[in-house]
Amino acid sequence: MKRPIFIRQLIATAILLLLSASLPVDAAIRLPDIIGSGMVLQQQSDVLLWGWANPGARITVSPGWLRKPLTVRTGSDGRWELRVPTPAASTKPYTIRFTGDGSRLAIDDVLIGEVWFCSGQSNMEMPLHGYLNQPVEHAADAVVSAAHYPTIRVAMVEKAAAETAQDNVASPWITANPRDAYNFSAIGYFFARELSDMLHVPVGIIDCSYQGTKIETWMSVERLSGYADIDLAKEKADSIPDFWHRSNLMYNAMLHPLEGYTIRGFLWYQGCSNMGQAQYAERMRDFVGDLRHQWGDDSLPFLFVELAPYGYGNPEGDVAARFREAQQRAAEIIPHSAIVCTSDLVYPYEVVDIHPSRKQEVAQRLAWLAGDMAYGIAGLPVEYPRFDEMTVEGDCAKLTFTGAPWGLTPHDDMQGFEVAGSDGVFHPAKAYIPFRALHVVVERPDGVDRIESVRYNFKNFAVGSVHNLMGLPLVPFRTDK
Repeated sequence: MKRPIFIRQLIATAILLLLSASLPVDAAIRLPDIIGSGMVLQQQSDVLLWGWANPGARITVSPGWLRKPLTVRTGSDGRWELRVPTPAASTKPYTIRFTGDGSRLAIDDVLIGEVWFCSGQSNMEMPLHGYLNQPVEHAADAVVSAAHYPTIRVAMVEKAAAETAQDNVASPWITANPRDAYNFSAIGYFFARELSDMLHVPVGIIDCSYQGTKIETWMSVERLSGYADIDLAKEKADSIPDFWHRSNLMYNAMLHPLEGYTIRGFLWYQGCSNMGQAQYAERMRDFVGDLRHQWGDDSLPFLFVELAPYGYGNPEGDVAARFREAQQRAAEIIPHSAIVCTSDLVYPYEVVDIHPSRKQEVAQRLAWLAGDMAYGIAGLPVEYPRFDEMTVEGDCAKLTFTGAPWGLTPHDDMQGFEVAGSDGVFHPAKAYIPFRALHVVVERPDGVDRIESVRYNFKNFAVGSVHNLMGLPLVPFRTDK
């Protein structure tokens, strides 16, 4: 006898409940926070996925873009990892399913696009809403328009410190929207927006930054062990109150758990806490080598930001100018790296603001470098005018520059040039470009016996006013190195 429809429905429901009850409520498969719903995976790559389960368990991974699932077994420590090929970027959201060890779980709304890792200290961390009495220019427009960029995703890594290397850190992926964009890193979000507009693909930003940190706080024990000036045991014993100045802590808590998440490149904005460090360029080279080793790719682009002008208690001093010089040198000695000059991206009143407001232009310049270095887009404005050579003819110095094939602007009354004579004391000097010339003439000012050396904006705080015709600033320099 045929059962009534409602009886058959009850039986089917009971069977489904029994089947679902046979699976544990708490999945044995565990994923790191960085691998979760809403994430962006690097396009056309073998991306690394990993997690944990019971030792020896067989784990099946089923990405929505692949026809066949992939399998892997966990090691004796319960960890598993798998390389998964990804397709070309698209706005189609995918689901990835994980089964095995008596459990199953799924993450959804996964996009395929471009992923960049952002790190550093407070100027990288600075959110769109700004800091106390320190705004971000164009923040309101960025927040309001965030709804138009749902394919921009930001993984906000929780600020943490640890004495030993951790395997996980809170890092939820958040989709761009007006409510949450308020808290996004201004540099990271503006970079993502510019890159999205250039490439028309989803962009993922991993924001792993912490205010006040020295570069050594982001370095591994293995790397730090080679430095005579670093004593980790002593730092711990001394109980340095500003723990973000202690070596290795942020590497352990924030960087190590993310190692290997497949990315296109790194963005870095840091340096204030290392001010005055003579070996910063070499230490930065070591840090980048560390990063690339941890990610298993020596060619990953490393794009970083020159410290912006700031008074540091003495606007006319040059300790910051010398540090920026070290940063420029770092770009020369680190392969596959490039630096953004920021000498013009401050306002005069920001002499007392270590967090200048013009983050959008910094991020745009980073994105142009990325377009050139990582994506091979020809014609982008990425070459800064730089001092090349000086010749002295009587009471005038003739300066030539690279990075300005069509000259510099303004061509008259160029501010920021100084001349020193045999006493080494610098005086403001008149500088201009002769008619239809490409070189700059600097005149000997009163009080200088003869021209020995020339400087341009080589101070802690000086606003850059000289640019090439693409609007990129002349990199501050000195001829008296």
